Amino acid sequence: MTYPTQPTASHFIDGQYVEDTAGTPIPVIYSATGKQIATVHAATPAIVEQAISAARRAQDGWAALSGTERGRILRRAADMLRDRNHDLSVLETYDTGKPYQETSVADATSGADALEYFGGMAATLTGEHIPLGGGDWAYTRREALGVCVGIGAWNYPTQIACWKAAPALACGNAMIFKPSETTPLCALKVAEILHEAGLPAGLYNVVQGMGEVGAALVGDPRVDKVSLTGSVPTGRKVYAAAAQGMKHVTMELGGKSPLLVFDDADLDAAVSGAILGNFYSSGQVCSNGTRVFVQKGILEPFLARLSERLAQAVIGDPLDPETSFGPMVSEAQMKIVQGYIAKGLDEGARLVTGGRQIARDGFYLEPTVFADVTDDMTIAREEIFGPVMAVLSFDDEDEVMARANATEFGLAAGVFTRDLERAHRVVAGFEAGTCYINTYNDAPVEMPFGGSKLSGVGRENSKAAIEHYSQLKSVYVRMSPLEAPF
Repeated sequence: MTYPTQPTASHFIDGQYVEDTAGTPIPVIYSATGKQIATVHAATPAIVEQAISAARRAQDGWAALSGTERGRILRRAADMLRDRNHDLSVLETYDTGKPYQETSVADATSGADALEYFGGMAATLTGEHIPLGGGDWAYTRREALGVCVGIGAWNYPTQIACWKAAPALACGNAMIFKPSETTPLCALKVAEILHEAGLPAGLYNVVQGMGEVGAALVGDPRVDKVSLTGSVPTGRKVYAAAAQGMKHVTMELGGKSPLLVFDDADLDAAVSGAILGNFYSSGQVCSNGTRVFVQKGILEPFLARLSERLAQAVIGDPLDPETSFGPMVSEAQMKIVQGYIAKGLDEGARLVTGGRQIARDGFYLEPTVFADVTDDMTIAREEIFGPVMAVLSFDDEDEVMARANATEFGLAAGVFTRDLERAHRVVAGFEAGTCYINTYNDAPVEMPFGGSKLSGVGRENSKAAIEHYSQLKSVYVRMSPLEAPF
């Protein structure tokens, strides 16, 4: 099958597409039909070596350029992503199954925002002058780390490829990116566009593969930094492996985030936030607010309005611009989510709507809402990563805050209320890295994104990302006489 912007080989290394059919074949399945649309091959040890060698060779020259020169290339790539948004969005839909209605506004466009933002920031990455006593002074230099490895998740393959590339390249690093084996196509086009925009060969390489390829990259002593977007179990393994070499790390992991709806909230806005925080991307978003705590006074009106709104979802061919809800990314993920739905029913949650597989080709599940959920139920404790919302009720603020924070995760949290004093008090009390007031899941590049507790370390996007893709060198300059005791 051919489709727009189809990559021409499995890997992109040193400025060109590279194939090595000795690697394990990885079928690419279009989740809207269940049919195979392409095959890529996992990186062999020779491919991994080629990528690391190319990155290592190219990085010094890139870091030696001025930030203005580096930024110019990133900004040019951003323009190219926007110019090709339609084709890249179609490819994203083939890769993930997400509706074109969503991919056309949230994926390549978000990647372009990151490249533009960090491209504009590259020229501003300077050190500082520090005056000291006696005429002495010091200064700092902000320097690249070297070779960075990015490991992507399958839910936002284009966006994640750019979110990691943009700050890494702006700071003068090279990057090797390994997409998820479930969605291997989009990152190849990002690499191709970066190279076409003028990025020197070797600075952004894409290699395919499963865990063993990631382990080979993370464990190589020539790699200086690892940035992972993925699950907590994967994060533990990658973090531990990176620690062996004292490598810099960014870990953007999973969550079981709370969304609080107080009885003074704008009901329709709160329902919108709950929909965006549970059913966008068919629920496959790490920051989703999947524990929706609704104050008892508006619980039934909330559930009634939510059911009405979910009935308006257009479920169908994700390439149809009218479709607003698409399939799960894979059959395996669909079965995981079906297992959680069964546990919700077994443990006594009330099924308000959904819960069934949709009778059509592909991996479609109905948007599913459970009410009467208690804090100890499996669906209220574990990350499901699918279109399943758990609605819990509460009486007062102190009670719900204790329950909201009673989780090992800390990625995101949100609150809907018209009382802004309470809103700011609540977000101050949340044990989470990314919080929302009267909205949910907005992720502008200007705002830091990341979690606390088991949800990760470090931040992506904004000025904060620069700290995670560069290091400071301090220099003391003595102008006064130097003496020693002997």
